[in-house]
Amino acid sequence: IDWAPKSDRIVTCGADRNAYVWSQKDGVWKPTLVILRINRAATFVKWSPLENKFAVGSGARLISVCYFESENDWWVSKHIKKPIRSTVLSLDWHPNNVLLAAGSCDFKCRVFSAYIKEVDEKPASTPWGSKMPFGQLMSEFGGAGSGGWVHSVSFSASGNRLAWVSHDSTVSVADASKNMMVSQLKTEFLPLLSVSFVSENSVVAAGHDCCPMLFNCDDRGLLTFVSKLDIPKQSIQRNISAMERFRNMDKRATTEDRNTTLETLHQNSIT
Repeated sequence: IDWAPKSDRIVTCGADRNAYVWSQKDGVWKPTLVILRINRAATFVKWSPLENKFAVGSGARLISVCYFESENDWWVSKHIKKPIRSTVLSLDWHPNNVLLAAGSCDFKCRVFSAYIKEVDEKPASTPWGSKMPFGQLMSEFGGAGSGGWVHSVSFSASGNRLAWVSHDSTVSVADASKNMMVSQLKTEFLPLLSVSFVSENSVVAAGHDCCPMLFNCDDRGLLTFVSKLDIPKQSIQRNISAMERFRNMDKRATTEDRNTTLETLHQNSIT
């Protein structure tokens, strides 16, 4: 699900292979069906920055880029297929409203052109490239031996940097302004599921460790872990009585008073 704040529209997609655009009229939300033309579940949806189109990832190994065709009064889609080899898990738009980043289960992060002449003005040249016909693969990262499913992708505010997190617990940042230089950090944490730029050099990621984490990528491209943002409170160790010790031995087969609550604010994975 994604919300377009300027036009106040919601787009949803699901395992039924459909997408709906919801518009509010007289306090009632009305859905409009979008023909995605896919034969597998839709997995992710994201409005473009100008809110005149949106992209849908799916298990059909393709991305549907949808826009409104005013002549026929309906939403239509164009497909980006090659060279995606597996389910698309995450998408993010470049600030120029044309480039689209995609992370998928084939261990790769890619940047495509999603230029649609019916709704887009001719895009200016960017560090990612100058020629941008629809479906053009601008860059491809990952997949060389190691790696994992790419759970989340995020462009920086300038659009020159792209961050992604993979199931092998790595955080990666590519810089288009520095000849596509990739900085990668293999962390000691459980896999991260979500990533977002908070400044041009700072990235926040979170996942199965239930805690947001701050990373920094300096101007030289050095990617480092800064800190966990959810600092746990020091738990107070209390002495347990002999009575409690015997009760625990009987009930839980342990002599300790075990507390199963996590020290983090979230008690389960952050998505």
